[in-house]
Amino acid sequence: MGAQWKAKGKAEAANARGKIFTKLSREITVSARAGADPDTNAALRMAVEQARKASMPKDTIERAIKKGAGLLNETVNYELVTYEGYAPHQVPVIVECLTDNKNRTASGMRVAFRNGQLGSSGSVAWTFDYLGLIEATAEKADANAEEAAIEAGAQDLEEGENGEVLFMTDPSDLMAVAAALPEFGYSVQSAKLGYVPKTPVSLEGDALAEVEAFLEKVEADDDVQNIYVGLAG
Repeated sequence: MGAQWKAKGKAEAANARGKIFTKLSREITVSARAGADPDTNAALRMAVEQARKASMPKDTIERAIKKGAGLLNETVNYELVTYEGYAPHQVPVIVECLTDNKNRTASGMRVAFRNGQLGSSGSVAWTFDYLGLIEATAEKADANAEEAAIEAGAQDLEEGENGEVLFMTDPSDLMAVAAALPEFGYSVQSAKLGYVPKTPVSLEGDALAEVEAFLEKVEADDDVQNIYVGLAG
């Protein structure tokens, strides 16, 4: 829906599932730093809900929570590192990584961006809006996305082809809007802060395939958590 690019699943299903679990585990671990109780830690609660919807085993979820809350002997400190640059054809890209080794991640990003252009901090961020992004689906036949957005306090929305809706909020309103949407017939699938392109680039044919191949290479790095691309979807 234009907010976040996702790989198209060319790898085997088992490998893809493993990568999803790794990313979700890292999100849970980082969120759990603010407390191990999902009832009092909204970010952790949302991360756990996403993991459950992805069918992550309960013991894996609990271990990730304990790791982040410092309840295990092992210590892993993940840091959020953001990279900016351009894919082929001057398509702006923002890559968010969660890493326990910034040198390794930086090296991986330099390799991944060989067919593009790795920029400095702020080099492309100005072409995006930083917003709260809530992916939701209608639970009721009479659910009205525009009405839900207004009543819940969202700033804008994008409707997908299969009934999914991306609600966009002010960053500070993310959790409040996510909590309100179920009252208006929408089930929240994910809620996080992210980037939406202001003027996405439209490509087709070989040019689009070249950009997609570039993004797949970036996505393949294990430290990559989210990719945002200024490409019209």
